[in-house]
Amino acid sequence: MDILEMLTGQLNNKSVMDELSRSTGADKGKIEEAVKLCVPTLMEAMTKNANTPQGAASLSKALDEHKNANVEDVLGFLKNVDTKDGSKILGHIFGSNNQNVQNNISTQTGLKTNQVSGILSMLAPLLLGMLGRQKSNKNVGSNDLSSMLGGILGGSASGGLMKTVTNMLDSDGDGNIMDDLGKLAGGLFKK
Repeated sequence: MDILEMLTGQLNNKSVMDELSRSTGADKGKIEEAVKLCVPTLMEAMTKNANTPQGAASLSKALDEHKNANVEDVLGFLKNVDTKDGSKILGHIFGSNNQNVQNNISTQTGLKTNQVSGILSMLAPLLLGMLGRQKSNKNVGSNDLSSMLGGILGGSASGGLMKTVTNMLDSDGDGNIMDDLGKLAGGLFKK
């Protein structure tokens, strides 16, 4: 079972959805849709960051800092997650596109932007913990992070999930959803 399949499987647990709903004040059905968009979007952005030496070094350091997080108990993790740390992580992962990403997921799911922000702030540290553990277990260096992340995204189960998200959000057909998230959100502000 790959990491995305494992994570999305655990996140679809009723207790986990209840916790995300309680923490964000959002409808569980909309949270399920948001999670389906948030996890692959976070992975896509991390993969993009890992494609540069500076981004890979920064991500490698973040994964090392989160590798000892207790991510096996997803519900327990989410109940105790440091959302301020999660917000900082989002700033690093998405950079100047952070608000645009949140606005786009908000538009796609019908959630308020602050609810999307809350969900992403909870999921980002969880994902870093899982990836940090995998990086440590496989002894992956910063130069190989892009390959590790690409392998995760290219896995059979997660590949289908990524393809669905990419098809939904990739308006220019270039296979990169990050540029489209920014364009879609920018277009919303012009209306």
